[in-house]
Amino acid sequence: SELIRPYLGSKYKLTEVPKRLIFYMSKHSAPVNEIQWCPVREQSHMLLSASMDKTVKVWDAVDTGCCLKTYSCHTCAVRAARWSSCGRRILSGGFDSMVHLTDVETGKQIFSSKNEFRISALKFHPTESNIFICGGFSPEVKAWDIRTSKVLRVYKAAIQQTLDILFLPEGREFLTSTDAVSRDSADRTIIAWDFQSAAKISNQIFHERYTCPSLTLHPKESMFVAQTNGNYACLFSAQRPYRINKKKRYEGHKVEGFAVGCEFSPDGTLLVTGSSDGKVFFYNCHTAGIICTLSAHKEACVSAIFHPVLPSLLATCDWAGEIKIWQ
Repeated sequence: SELIRPYLGSKYKLTEVPKRLIFYMSKHSAPVNEIQWCPVREQSHMLLSASMDKTVKVWDAVDTGCCLKTYSCHTCAVRAARWSSCGRRILSGGFDSMVHLTDVETGKQIFSSKNEFRISALKFHPTESNIFICGGFSPEVKAWDIRTSKVLRVYKAAIQQTLDILFLPEGREFLTSTDAVSRDSADRTIIAWDFQSAAKISNQIFHERYTCPSLTLHPKESMFVAQTNGNYACLFSAQRPYRINKKKRYEGHKVEGFAVGCEFSPDGTLLVTGSSDGKVFFYNCHTAGIICTLSAHKEACVSAIFHPVLPSLLATCDWAGEIKIWQ
């Protein structure tokens, strides 16, 4: 992309809040569950989307706003999709209990596996590109090795569903947010795991009676945020014992049962989150104050993500199947 090229060699500039809509992309016929910019900087004009319409799409979301490819390997809603670190493959999982690794260029499946549960969360290991973790409507979370097409490890917890998975830096530990069985106790809502041994490090991280549909890591500081169904996001240390910061709460947006995602800007100054009323909220990361809001969608906005290279480009998606690009 000619727009991205001038930024590739330079340091990421301060994130600015986008002011205008540049592309409106509406090829999905059902809610969009997840969007992600391609992690390869030179190819970061490409945006991936996973939808309830059973498809995964790749868009040129920087230059043209056009859909480049549609992948239809799932027979039910696609709940999770992730780029591989090389940008040449897409990992997707859905309510058909299938996980597929698809070659972006050819559309062929490099790896496919049937699980015994519907999939709602997938993450690649941050340093071992052939390993991913998969969770869903099951008490178990599994680590897979693509090279052998086998399960490496099983992580067992007394839960009903895994909502999200977050690797901590270097990938030695990871967190799962869960829909815990027993709502009279608030333990097990966020569980920390040792990746290698599959041992549970802690399940006493979050003590409030809300589930956390999404988790996100700060790009520079040792902290992470959990989005909660209590209509606020809270901040934690990414070091053991993962203490909550009681002084900071990102409040004002609405979650209300949607899997609303939140994310830090690449420079770490802003936290951006969707909202079930269709708005996007921009918070000052360090004060937790609202900087501004964007009336982005009519339906619930479930994801808002900053571009990894361009300082003010933002992608949003919603429950009506729309994707919008803002600048």
